[in-house]
Amino acid sequence: MNLDDTIVAIATPTGRGGVGIVRLAGPQACAIAEPMLRLKHALDPGRAVVGELVEPEGSIDRSQNESPARVETAARGGATERRSAEGTTTATISPRTRAPREQRIDEVVVTYFAKPHSYTTDDIVEISAHGSPVVLRHIVELSIDRGARLAEPGEFTMRAFLQGRIDLTQAEAVRDLIDSQTLYQAKVAAQQLDGALSQRLQPIKQKLVELIALLEAGIDFAEDDVSVTPDAAILEHIAALRTPLEQLAASFAYGKIVYQGLTLAIVGRPNVGKSSLFNRLVERERAIVTATPGTTRDLVSETVGLDGIPVKLVDTAGIRRALDEAESIGIRKSMEALADADLVLVVLDGSQPASAEDDELINQAAQRSSIVVENKSDLLASPKGVMGAMLTQPPKEQRGRAPRIRTSTVTAEGIAELRAEILRHIAGESGAAEETGFLTNVRHQGLVRDSLSALETARIAVANRVPHEMLLLDLYNALGPLDAITGATTKDDILNLIFSTFCIGK
Repeated sequence: MNLDDTIVAIATPTGRGGVGIVRLAGPQACAIAEPMLRLKHALDPGRAVVGELVEPEGSIDRSQNESPARVETAARGGATERRSAEGTTTATISPRTRAPREQRIDEVVVTYFAKPHSYTTDDIVEISAHGSPVVLRHIVELSIDRGARLAEPGEFTMRAFLQGRIDLTQAEAVRDLIDSQTLYQAKVAAQQLDGALSQRLQPIKQKLVELIALLEAGIDFAEDDVSVTPDAAILEHIAALRTPLEQLAASFAYGKIVYQGLTLAIVGRPNVGKSSLFNRLVERERAIVTATPGTTRDLVSETVGLDGIPVKLVDTAGIRRALDEAESIGIRKSMEALADADLVLVVLDGSQPASAEDDELINQAAQRSSIVVENKSDLLASPKGVMGAMLTQPPKEQRGRAPRIRTSTVTAEGIAELRAEILRHIAGESGAAEETGFLTNVRHQGLVRDSLSALETARIAVANRVPHEMLLLDLYNALGPLDAITGATTKDDILNLIFSTFCIGK
């Protein structure tokens, strides 16, 4: 990647909209934008200026080595030099009137960010026009005609990383923030963008570097009577490194759910209220509900946000001995949904005695995280309902396996408690939801595991009295993956893979 190029791209989503933005970044950003703009005020850093987008009279010949700050300004104005209070030279665009042959295309708002105080640390010019794809495309074409290059996916953010403005975890957080489906996901991505993960890793890396330096000193200055670090002290250092890394690795269980969401399957016998419960959780009439058993024949799914976590709810066909081929297919899909789900709600009819099918479903769901929902609590006022409630108590061998929530889809009793229990399962007992800087990325998880594996190898090496020269190799192998998380030692092919998932214009 040539960081001396000036790049251009549309920074807003494809399609029509009220406003569209074209972003120019690079040393020639002001010089390239100048001929197509007629501004009411000089374009100063950090200031938005109203103006016009016009069709330039013609192109300006400019050698490759010519600085944009040296562009000659005619009576109609242009890009000029301006020296800031800090002593740095910035290029600005002076106000000018439209020449007779220049045709107005649109009214625009232009913002200039001077290097190094910009997203990429380059000069950046952002042109906000009306969101017509034709107009935005034309701005890009005019820029390319004057020497800009169309940006690659993620190239603006990649420049910010390569020029040291952000580290790799922050760059990846930009993508996560753009892809956020809930406000909580956006908040987590914003924490990562502020460097939460890097800040959590930094003291671990520092302690590891200190241990490496300690062993290096013992080897390099052995002749100067520098004491060799005893094995017990080395093991103590390694244990102190492993503990926070293991905690960080464990946070991925929650972080993965925050980033990818959770699949929750609702299973049970026919007519126990699965679809009604599904509609209550979705908060709209999404699934068909009738008094006839076996109404649901196929999987019905909907994604909702529970406390900011995307949860894919799957309503399944009632599980019983099938009466026809269509119902048989639906029941098979229900069992597949049960097997694939991250969390299972086993719905029982709380007003009726428990059946053998109920017990079998509870036992099958016990192989995964599950919650037993005793539905139809509004019917428990009748003697039959009271007897049914007594009979639905689990056998002794099943008690404690899964929490039980009593609900009514008619009165909404227990629905809030059910949502709270689902969230408790998501966060787990470790309180991961209260942490900052937890892992949400499979790449990060793999690298933390690699570092832990190298530390375990180092621990075994100490126990086997392996020479410190060889032990250092294991410690460096533990440091490498941590550097790769923040981008200190990341290979080019990994960078290309990461930034190729970004949209063009970011």
